[in-house]
Amino acid sequence: MKRSYIIIMPVRNEAKFLEGTVGSIAAQTIRPTQLIIVDDGSTDDTGKIANATAAKHDWIQVLHRADRGFRAPGGGVIESFFDGYRLIKTSDWGFVVKLDGDLSFDSDYFERCLARFEKDPKLGIGGGTICNMVNGTLVVEAPGDPAFHVRGATKIYKRECWDAIGGLLRQPGWDTVDEYHANMLGMTTYTFPELKLCHHRPAGGAQGTWKNWVKNGLANYVTGYHPLFMFAKCLSRVISKPYVVGALGLFSGFIKGYLKRGPQVPNRDLIRFVRDQQMRKLFMRESLWDRRPL
Repeated sequence: MKRSYIIIMPVRNEAKFLEGTVGSIAAQTIRPTQLIIVDDGSTDDTGKIANATAAKHDWIQVLHRADRGFRAPGGGVIESFFDGYRLIKTSDWGFVVKLDGDLSFDSDYFERCLARFEKDPKLGIGGGTICNMVNGTLVVEAPGDPAFHVRGATKIYKRECWDAIGGLLRQPGWDTVDEYHANMLGMTTYTFPELKLCHHRPAGGAQGTWKNWVKNGLANYVTGYHPLFMFAKCLSRVISKPYVVGALGLFSGFIKGYLKRGPQVPNRDLIRFVRDQQMRKLFMRESLWDRRPL
């Protein structure tokens, strides 16, 4: 297995955290072949900081995109990602990583992640556990996530999986569709519970709680979630933080997709797989939710 990996880091207004994230990468026991920082039209000093880090390290490259005037959740980050993907200098890589610019992690993080892929030949997508620092302790940011889900802030794709799923959907829901697709094709996906990263800006912090949950609901529509499963998901969110708001935001985003007749995943077999797994989960039959990391 090739242990070489490429990191693509879309960032927007991350001046406060970017230098720390690049520092974590530079300190890795197995360093990336290439780090591509895509400045997605930042209006703070993100671009200057990115340029300064590239001047210190020849394995860092920076791409500056024009400011669109607003943050585009979901789709915008993937546009930036693929702009960076086009700058990969070699075809001889084993993994590609989508990483956020507001994280910090141990110096052996990627070495240990790659070891997980070596341990499980079927593993196609993996990544560490996203945490927030609370009173000096790392606390899991989304403890209710299923084990097969890997947070979009730290996605590691094995080359064979990346090629098989055809890259990423360029819409909200990209970080869910990829996992379902990989599992449909017989691969596994999961988060590594023992490998923790500190997320210095909690999920949704850049756009607000309501907009974040609406975005998530729209992403669920794009992915092709079964309406019954979505209804159950919204009900379960009523009693979870942020109370009620999360449930209403999810429902609003999901219904918005139907009312606007927005595009869904073009692969109908994949939508059938998604809905089958969700129905299996609802009726307590074996499903993706029962799978656990090796």
